[in-house]
Amino acid sequence: MSPWFGTLLFLVTVAGMELFAYAAHRWVMHGPGWFLHESHHRARSGAFELNDLYAVIFAVPSFVLLLGGVQLGWWPGFAWIGAGIAAYGAIYFGFHDVIVHKRLPHRYVARSRYMKRIVQAHRLHHAVVSKHGTVSFGFLWAPPADTLKRQLKSRGGLIRVSTDPD
Repeated sequence: MSPWFGTLLFLVTVAGMELFAYAAHRWVMHGPGWFLHESHHRARSGAFELNDLYAVIFAVPSFVLLLGGVQLGWWPGFAWIGAGIAAYGAIYFGFHDVIVHKRLPHRYVARSRYMKRIVQAHRLHHAVVSKHGTVSFGFLWAPPADTLKRQLKSRGGLIRVSTDPD
């Protein structure tokens, strides 16, 4: 397989994972998978939360595709796709768990418009107490904060006093 085509598969997979993550977050995690995800919307005691199992669940296809594409003689493109899924997971971890939720100590402060928008959107997502009525389900793309605030107001969800999830 051409390295150019492999790289394209990788990049398309990373971009596609944002769409997949949005759908999984909105309709699975805030739906039938709430029993795991609810822990993420509550105060955490300790280093881990039940929601962390989603990282394991989403790592399985990446691992299988990498193994199949590299070791088991499957179509080589599967390895590039598996690597794209893994890369999205690493990006997600950095943005969501490290920068937004500060699960690892750091001194990073969001200064760019993009980073401020992502952090604020995720905090607005956590402003709703229940699984219903929340906004902003993406991780690397988010609507402007004004749009999200209007959506929150129109949905009339139970809003926390602070929009800081930590």
